[in-house]
Amino acid sequence: MAVKIIPLNELEKLFAAVALTKKLYLPVEKAGQYDYAPWEPGTGYDPEVLHTVKSAKGVFFPQSEDLVRYKRDGFSLSIAQVAPEDEDFVVFGVHACDVAGFEVLDRVFLSDPVDTYYKARREHGTVVSVMCAKPEETCFCGTFGIDAEQPGGDVQSWISGDTLYMEALTQKGEALLDQLDGIIMDGNDAENRKAVNDAAEEHKEIMRKLPLADLTTDGFGKEADLLTLFGRPEWKELSSSCLGCGTCTYVCPTCQCYDIREYDTGHGISRFRVWDSCMYSDFTMMAHGSPRPDQLQRFRQRFMHKLKYYPDNYDGAFSCVGCGRCLQKCPISMNIVKVMKKLGGADND
Repeated sequence: MAVKIIPLNELEKLFAAVALTKKLYLPVEKAGQYDYAPWEPGTGYDPEVLHTVKSAKGVFFPQSEDLVRYKRDGFSLSIAQVAPEDEDFVVFGVHACDVAGFEVLDRVFLSDPVDTYYKARREHGTVVSVMCAKPEETCFCGTFGIDAEQPGGDVQSWISGDTLYMEALTQKGEALLDQLDGIIMDGNDAENRKAVNDAAEEHKEIMRKLPLADLTTDGFGKEADLLTLFGRPEWKELSSSCLGCGTCTYVCPTCQCYDIREYDTGHGISRFRVWDSCMYSDFTMMAHGSPRPDQLQRFRQRFMHKLKYYPDNYDGAFSCVGCGRCLQKCPISMNIVKVMKKLGGADND
């Protein structure tokens, strides 16, 4: 498809045009940090922002989501299922790691039995990716085969100089760019391609120099022996300082654990689901207690799932996209990179 262009100083016009017919989500600054939120006139977009606090997965898999409502009136009980998402929306500014995170979630929620709530949001959502401007030392998406210079989604974009370059990859992407005709311009496709390629090469050179550029998945995935990896004595040392706070799971773009709860609103009962964490002592609590009674077991479960269980179930794909959020946010600096180095045979802590 042809590459379209728009000056960065006219992005407000682009956002306004999208918002005429669709809800628009993009990274919004609040108290010095960025997270995805609905766009409003005057909401600025900073192309230099690398990571939002939480990933964009929340637009497809919300942190809290109503499912069913119950109400009793005497001896009568009424049950009303909350309808899945039916409003078209666009999520703008997603980087390659988070786009890859959607694919991790797709394999889980779109496999039988299909999660109808997630499926509806994926069908109604259009993803506009943007190549990240300045990858940080905590980035390691290349370890998992992610091409940061081709961020993917329905429309992928690059920033070079004072211009945003946009290319549709799917029918939804084409429809969105058609809607923006007159706001985005065609320009000279050969010149546009050259600008995109030059920006991608500069970005690739930065990626090659990152501290984690040589991190590998050796020792993990489908080829690893499950029982040997599970029984490694290093798990005790690695997990010894873990607080079980769950921060890593809440900032992770691929974690998909949730709990189902009910709440008495005073006007009936609301059943909802909410993100949960395998790092919590009450995770999957049953009548006889927790199936993983100590933090070592809970810690091991998280990383075994990312690096072994998920690849075994989904044809070798890993449940990590190398975004680096857990490296930045863990209060005791324990993360998947240290696990991979220690258990993969390159102890460079």
